[in-house]
Amino acid sequence: MHEVAVIDDPGAAEVSLDPVRARLLAELAEPGSASSLAQRIGLPRQKVNYHLRALERHGLVELVEERRKGNVNERVLRATASSYVISPNVLGDVQPDPDDSPDRLSARWLLALASRMVREMGELITGARQARKRLATFAVDGKVRFASAAERAAFADELATAVAGLVSKYHDEAAPGGRDHRIVVAVHPYPNPDKAPGKEPS
Repeated sequence: MHEVAVIDDPGAAEVSLDPVRARLLAELAEPGSASSLAQRIGLPRQKVNYHLRALERHGLVELVEERRKGNVNERVLRATASSYVISPNVLGDVQPDPDDSPDRLSARWLLALASRMVREMGELITGARQARKRLATFAVDGKVRFASAAERAAFADELATAVAGLVSKYHDEAAPGGRDHRIVVAVHPYPNPDKAPGKEPS
């Protein structure tokens, strides 16, 4: 079982968004059969089987074993991942494109960048898994509290300068066998459930 899987097929995305099927995926973090799942979620076994077949058809659950129980073979399944992310690929031509209106101060552009990252990482993870290779990535996640909007702006300027300096130092356009890497650095307000949307200080 993978820790996170990216769903990039529209049909699989539709299947995963059904509330009953999403519940079954969560329950199948541990292997289970239609009978055991039916007892846990309070649905008839036949209905659970119907949903499990749809999930299996789209590669969201997999067969672990078949065992004889009375006169029938009981199929034990599990989810193919602990959690799932739906790639913007499923939206086709209406998925966000950060190249449409690049603006580093725009929240919507940041969202488009994040969407592209989900799409690209999904493709890379799938390719690496098929090639049975590790995928080299690096990420930094942190939290900073600014005393004022001016300090936030100064931080952003210094961060941009530092990143530009590192890119200038290490980028080698002519490197034989080199591979391009994408860099995304983001600064945004930390979500606060106690504050109404739009009430963040400027």
